[in-house]
Amino acid sequence: MEKLYTAEVTATGGRDGHIKSSDGQLDFELKKPKELGGQGGATNPEQLFAAAWGPCYLGALGSVAERDGVDTSEATVNVLISFNKDGNAFVLSADLDVHIPGISLEEAQQLADKAHRACPYSKATRGNIEVRVTAI
Repeated sequence: MEKLYTAEVTATGGRDGHIKSSDGQLDFELKKPKELGGQGGATNPEQLFAAAWGPCYLGALGSVAERDGVDTSEATVNVLISFNKDGNAFVLSADLDVHIPGISLEEAQQLADKAHRACPYSKATRGNIEVRVTAI
């Protein structure tokens, strides 16, 4: 495996803390969401995970669609990351709602599934969290 790029982000303070990237492009306060008993008003790890997965997934979608001669330049993905309680443990789950204009839902679902198999974030989560990918 050849490393092409490495992102570096330092986190302090946990869910009520701060993150900063080594290049200064990310520099955020973090707050636990109100739904989890926090004060809200700032980003949280689930939002950041969704924000990272979405563009990566669309990149994979563009690559697989190009091979099939489909233009996905207007495609969108709405990524929902849920923080769930499973007995005494906490687990994440994800829903990716994929919209590809100009093709049928069946064709869109096929491309969405192909992109899910190709996307590095999807690969990283495969078998680790419940993920639903739906063409809308």
